[in-house]
Formats: sequence, structure tokens, C-alpha cells
Amino acid sequence: MKAAFLYALGASPRSVLRVWIRRRSGVSPRRRVAAAGLLHLALALQLGAGLVSPASAQDAGASRPALIAAAANLQPVLAELVPLFERGQKNRVRVTIGSSANLVRQIQQGLPAELFMSADEDFALRLADAGLTPDRGLVYATGRLVLLVPAGSPLALDPQLRGLKSGLGQVQKFSIANPELAPYGRAAVQVLQKLDLWPALRGKIVLGENMAQATQYVSTGAAQAGITALSLALAPELATRVRYVLIPADLHAPVRQRMVLLKNAGPAAHAFYEFLQSPPAKAVLMRYGYV
Repeated sequence: MKAAFLYALGASPRSVLRVWIRRRSGVSPRRRVAAAGLLHLALALQLGAGLVSPASAQDAGASRPALIAAAANLQPVLAELVPLFERGQKNRVRVTIGSSANLVRQIQQGLPAELFMSADEDFALRLADAGLTPDRGLVYATGRLVLLVPAGSPLALDPQLRGLKSGLGQVQKFSIANPELAPYGRAAVQVLQKLDLWPALRGKIVLGENMAQATQYVSTGAAQAGITALSLALAPELATRVRYVLIPADLHAPVRQRMVLLKNAGPAAHAFYEFLQSPPAKAVLMRYGYV
């Protein structure tokens, strides 16, 4: 927690890691390595997603940065979209990442945000129904799910998850995002129920607060398998650490992702909203598996 707090205050990733290492000196080497992987990945994704420290916000000049609240499955995508948007113009972007449910609650409680990028339609429309948006926004992407395993896993991967079913004895922990907080978590439960895997896996489920955390459980080996967003499985940081197989879309309800501007949105947020509908932005979304 202290490392995350220091990072929020604008400390450099190196100093955050030094503090974290000192606090972990009494932890077993195996747990220390696994947790370090989590922190490294989180910092890499946060840095790439356009989060800026107070100092860099001041450097951005007098123009107000666009304040974006985005679902965790968008981390690697925003790592490319934000620099692409900022290139050659004065507008800057600040991103807050979390589960859709938590972000809606925080926005309603006063979280500074001008654009909400949900992992589904319902959470975005809740803000509209609460009178916090000028309109009901639009669907900017439809996501896909994958079965994810560590790179060295002996589990066979196939779209109908037969290899998972035959290898259940090798799975002690199975990771998904909390279905109460994350739309992709709800879709993961639908997949497991439809393939009659839910009864066997229910007692082995570990819940991530959001999709990024659920993905980290698998990439660090804390879970032997899990279901996550295709966009996160395609993150460059995970290329050598995981394997995955695409889950057929007819095994779960469509994961249509809606974004809405808040009534307090300034020019930079409006510009980013328009940019997300442009061909260059759509090309990046498609590259991360969105349709």
C-alpha cells in the first residue's frame, strides 16, 4: 500500500520499488518474486496508460488535462492510445484505472473524471441515469475473452476448454475478475456455467478486484489458469509469460463497452472522446482484439 501511495504522490517507479523491497525484506523469496512481478507489471501498465505525476501535470502547461476513468481491461490499449493522442498537440491525458463498478461509485462520490470508459454498457448508463452526463454516450468497442495459463503450464488449450476440463487436477486456483464489480468477470462465470465447469471450479476461484489483477494472478503463477480479456493477454509485458486461447463469443453475453462524457468535461476530454472514434484509434483497438 505504501508503494502505491508514494507512486500516487509522484515518486519515481525506482523509488517506489526501493521502498517496496525494504518493506518486503522479511518475506519468503518465492512470495517476494511473485509480488515483485505484480508491482512491475502494474507500474509498467500505469506508466504506459498516461498517468502523470503532479510535476508532469504542471509541465503540461495551463491547459487542463483530460481526466479519464477507464476499466482495467483497457490498460494496454490506453498505453498506446494516450501517446498517440498527445503526439503533436498540447492536450494531455490523466487516466484512473479500476473495475467499472468501483469507478462508477467513486465518480458518484466525487472522483475527478470527465470521461468514463466502461467495460460494459450498464455501468456507463448508470451515470447517465443519475444525471451526471449530457447524453448516453456510445459503444466504442466489443471485447473478447480468453482462457489464460502461465507460459510453462502443461494444460492443453482449446476453444471449448476440454483441455482445462481434463486437467482440472492440476488447477488449484482459477482466476477471474469479481463478477460483482467487473463485466468481464460476469462473462467468465457465464462461460464456465455454459461449459459445465462451474461446479468443479467454484471452490478454486480466486477473484481479482478488476481484470488486470485477475490477469496478474495467472501471469505470476499465483493461479494455474484463469479467464481474462483478450486485450490484457495481448499486453507486450505478458508476451513471454502466458499462453491463451480465444473463447467463442457465443459462450457468453456480448461485452459491449460504452463510454460517456461527464457534464464537467473540458475541451481536452471532448477531444479525446472524438479521437477514440477516429480510424487511428479504432485500428489500435482492433489490434488488441476489440471489434
